[in-house]
Amino acid sequence: MTLFTTDALEGRCLPLFINNEFVPSQGQSFPSYDPATGAEWSSMPDATADEVDRAVRAARGAMTSAAWRDMSQTDRGSLMYRLADLISQNVDRLSRLEVRDNGKLLKEMTALTHAVAASMRYFAGMADKIEGTTIPVNKPDMLNFTLREPVGVIAAIVPWNSPLLLLNRAFSPAVAAGNAMVVKPSEHSAASILAFAELVAEAGFPPGVFNVVTGGGQTVGDALVRHPEVDKIDFTGGPETGRVIAASAAQNLTPAILELGGKSPNIICADADLDRAVTGVVSGIFAAGGQTCVAGSRCLVHDSIYDEVAERLVARAAEIRIGAPTEADTQLGPLALWSQVEKVGRFVEGAKTAGAKLLAGGGRAEQMGAGWYVQPTIFGDVTNEMDIARNEIFGPVLGLIRYSDDEDMIAKANDTRYGLASGLWTNDMERAMRFMRRINAGMVWINTYRSPSVMAPSGGYKDSGYGKHNGFAAINEFTRIKTVVIDYSGKTHDPFVMRVQS
Repeated sequence: MTLFTTDALEGRCLPLFINNEFVPSQGQSFPSYDPATGAEWSSMPDATADEVDRAVRAARGAMTSAAWRDMSQTDRGSLMYRLADLISQNVDRLSRLEVRDNGKLLKEMTALTHAVAASMRYFAGMADKIEGTTIPVNKPDMLNFTLREPVGVIAAIVPWNSPLLLLNRAFSPAVAAGNAMVVKPSEHSAASILAFAELVAEAGFPPGVFNVVTGGGQTVGDALVRHPEVDKIDFTGGPETGRVIAASAAQNLTPAILELGGKSPNIICADADLDRAVTGVVSGIFAAGGQTCVAGSRCLVHDSIYDEVAERLVARAAEIRIGAPTEADTQLGPLALWSQVEKVGRFVEGAKTAGAKLLAGGGRAEQMGAGWYVQPTIFGDVTNEMDIARNEIFGPVLGLIRYSDDEDMIAKANDTRYGLASGLWTNDMERAMRFMRRINAGMVWINTYRSPSVMAPSGGYKDSGYGKHNGFAAINEFTRIKTVVIDYSGKTHDPFVMRVQS
């Protein structure tokens, strides 16, 4: 029977996963808490620098071993299909582990775990379709073509809000392209990723292709990012940490994909279908407790409908069912971390002081006892100068901002250091097309929100980071181009003149 169930892990310390083996760590352990109760339920180790080195070298060993290096692309895809099937067979177990760690709704984590399997199948089918190009150069007696090759050892640092989904954004395209990986889960939610590792081994992946080291960012994360044998870094998290990682990676000239924070505008135009728009705003900020990088935490509303939209949103917020994340009718569970509860509280008090009007919520959901529950919160009369409109909260807090016309709307939407996502609710497709062109954000949703696809690239502008996940763009991120030139002229050319022309 697997070790990785909520019952089996109760009161136990998690292992590391190196070279297809679960191994105990020599590092100090720290507790993992159940957000629904606030009580400790398991623990995990802070891996040592030597253990991080072992994991990276295991990944390097996989890249140089015939078992992985010489495996055909089709066979890599077959392994991924097998792993996807195992994930599908273990959806409930994996989802419950995530819920225990981060407090998100079981029904959402179940949907996301199914999405992990589907995404893996998408990239499995891509494994033997990674192609180079033949280039018609200006030398008729030369053949010039490119190969796409794996980057090498990928270091993935995964956040706590959707561990498996966000891990798989790197794992599937990286493995499809032939890379090996070392992942550091969040120190708050590692259980599901170790359960995933168990399935990786069961699927038949060679030793070293996938490794897991747990621990803190300043210890394990730093050792991983600075390791000279790491060829690329994939990080999802806040911009402050992203800057630290980018600076550390630069010491070894290690490239990185950084998906960082967001302060995304979700905009309701005067001509919008208000039933759909209000539902979209609720989805964008209160689903997952607002703990998503793409959270539509700034709701820009046209002056002519502002009062009606505010009234509708307050009414919807009052209807949201707060409860245990495992209950089928729960719509808002706890926040994942006590520190997030405290952070939300500071933003709420700051918004009041700045002159925003509290319309709904603003405090703890006291009926839930010691769990880390926060009421869905709405502020009116918010301006872009307020802290609540400028900084990422990562909680169920919405700020309503008025705008007067399309120019004012675009100016306010772009008045942010972030550029991850955006949403627009309108029946005017000309307005939608203009918005699409002028908004400074990597993702634009029109008449929908929080609806990504594995087939569509995602990533941000400005302080929201750089690099892309999903779609073929992800394959490009996890491969590098090699140019090959073959001279079949049979001629000897002047050795002191570069042959730049025929």
